Amino acid sequence: MVTSSSNGKQRRNGAAASNGSTHPAPQDKRGKDSRPPSQPRTVGPIPDLERHLPAEWWRNLFNAIYLKTDGDVVEDARNTTREVDLLIQSTGITPNDRLLDLCCGQGRHGLELARRGFRHVTGVDRSRYLIRLARRRARQAGLPVTFHEGDARKFRLPPDSFHCVFIMGNSFGYFDTEEDDLMVLAQVSRALKTGGTFALDLADGDWVRKNYEPRSWEWIDQSHLVCRERSLSHDQARLICREVVIHAERGIIADQFYAERLYSPDRIKQLLESAGFTSVRLHDTLEAQSERNHDLGMMAQRIFLTSQAPRQTKPAAKRAAPFPEVTVLLGDPHLPDSVKMNGQFNEEDFETIRRLRTALDELPAYKFKFLDNHASLLTDLRADPPAFVLNLCDEGLNNNAFMELHVPAALEIFGIDYTGAGPSCLGLCYDKSLVRAVAASLDIPVPQETFFNRDDHAATIPSIFPALIKPNCGDSSIGITKDAVAHTAEDAVAYIQRMRELLPGRSLLIQEYLTGAEYSIAVIGNPGLGFTVLPALEVDYSRLDSGLPRILSYESKWDPASPYWTQIKYREAQVDEDNQRRMVDWSLQLFERLGCRDYARFDFRADANGDIKLLEVNPNPGWCWDGKMNLMAEFADYRYADLLRMIIETAQARVVNAREAAGMGDAALRSAPAEPAAAHA
Repeated sequence: MVTSSSNGKQRRNGAAASNGSTHPAPQDKRGKDSRPPSQPRTVGPIPDLERHLPAEWWRNLFNAIYLKTDGDVVEDARNTTREVDLLIQSTGITPNDRLLDLCCGQGRHGLELARRGFRHVTGVDRSRYLIRLARRRARQAGLPVTFHEGDARKFRLPPDSFHCVFIMGNSFGYFDTEEDDLMVLAQVSRALKTGGTFALDLADGDWVRKNYEPRSWEWIDQSHLVCRERSLSHDQARLICREVVIHAERGIIADQFYAERLYSPDRIKQLLESAGFTSVRLHDTLEAQSERNHDLGMMAQRIFLTSQAPRQTKPAAKRAAPFPEVTVLLGDPHLPDSVKMNGQFNEEDFETIRRLRTALDELPAYKFKFLDNHASLLTDLRADPPAFVLNLCDEGLNNNAFMELHVPAALEIFGIDYTGAGPSCLGLCYDKSLVRAVAASLDIPVPQETFFNRDDHAATIPSIFPALIKPNCGDSSIGITKDAVAHTAEDAVAYIQRMRELLPGRSLLIQEYLTGAEYSIAVIGNPGLGFTVLPALEVDYSRLDSGLPRILSYESKWDPASPYWTQIKYREAQVDEDNQRRMVDWSLQLFERLGCRDYARFDFRADANGDIKLLEVNPNPGWCWDGKMNLMAEFADYRYADLLRMIIETAQARVVNAREAAGMGDAALRSAPAEPAAAHA
């Protein structure tokens, strides 16, 4: 499956009907939603399944419910054994070959190969839930399989590196168009070594059109009932399916739609050949076994093909950097900067820039030019637009932090590609209360908090103490000092008054003061192209004077004479696996939901009970050599230059991918002969 499990059958769970439905939720007499909070939205009887199919149903479909409804097939070791037997027999792979299990799901085929002695198996799947499960199973069994999250149309693995790529379990054809399927085949061809083998297991489209069950239902265990509806799409090219999962006591727990393109043996052969594959060979048919032995759906009758990757006249050459000339944007050292100590660039800032230049000199694939004169910045960008920008101007235009988003906005106006977040993401994340609201909507734990408008009066101060008082909009810990932790209402009133004088007109947050361990998660990558998550960082407050509150205050970042600067240290996080996993999952959800790009940092802290909550999200986080991001890179044995290279490469890959997607012609699709319409009847 391009975006999900290769281990499933086409009667699955996941994308809620509400994602594609225009039906309103049931309401009571006052117009409020009358459903219990946990009850999913349903659409009742519908005449046309295709109208309700979400375009990207596969994004959320493959989860724990999917494993329950389809577990009779995808968790049955007999099916996996038979399928892997056929794979080995048909491809001739050996234990020393490098294998890619594309759309690997929970990794059942890759793990079975590893049990048989295959030592170089990699799995890729779009489902974060299934990839996490695959990793856990590999770790528990001590099997050397690596798993990555990624979209099969654009996964990031080295080209010309696999002897065999396989898509098993009927996981091909989930996208809206054949053009998307051709993109998958192009990626497979790129990943394969010259003459490597591609194996594909998918439903026999001709058989499905004649034999699919329009309606069925079955008990999958003592508590869960599944009801299914199916119909062919209007062009007869896809089977559209609806699945309603009902719990005997709780009622409907899922109402979802999904689909798969139906390829006949002749049509899939034509598609493979149009993508450059040769020696296409049809092998034995596959039929799944099931203890329930009821409604095998798309897994009932499958075809299994192998083909050879296009042969090239010379080995694949190492790709040059897409944009070797990079312009670096920085803050203006000649202008005042209200965030910095004494309101101006100081020696520590100049040392940071020197170290940046030294590190960038270690990247021979790029030639760097630096721009830091904001008086002529917009004129320079307009007159001579750079090919690509490394945007490190986190001070903001004219060193105004509120104008950080103006820099990427100007770059977009001038049509210049750049690293890091766009203006909308920067604007959203600058408002901490909005980030908190987004996190809460995703069920990510957040501290108790009150938004304190500049016009509010002290009477609205909550009774949660101790409380941390900080600006709602701001970065670099501006406005956070040792007195920001208030233990009484009187302390809070005094500090609020102080903030009104220091930062007039600025709204404040009065937040639950968390006293547990404080962590940071750093993410490099982009949705669909893969992520690198650096080892988690923990703030070490153990050396800090006992009379000082344990917070990362303004002084910890800007005042070398402060105990916050000298006594706070950082170390690789000492956190249990479950909490580590939770923080990474939350970070990746927020990365995508908030529109982060290329790299971001997510800060968390535990309360007195050890429950971890989100503090804030930092798109375009501090890039300096002694900042959190580089410290986490060092935990992973990366040098400072490596971190900068990863950011540049990630951003350039995103830009190239977006351009290719936008400019991809349909020549390859046109070259595939059209299947006669009669075959769809």
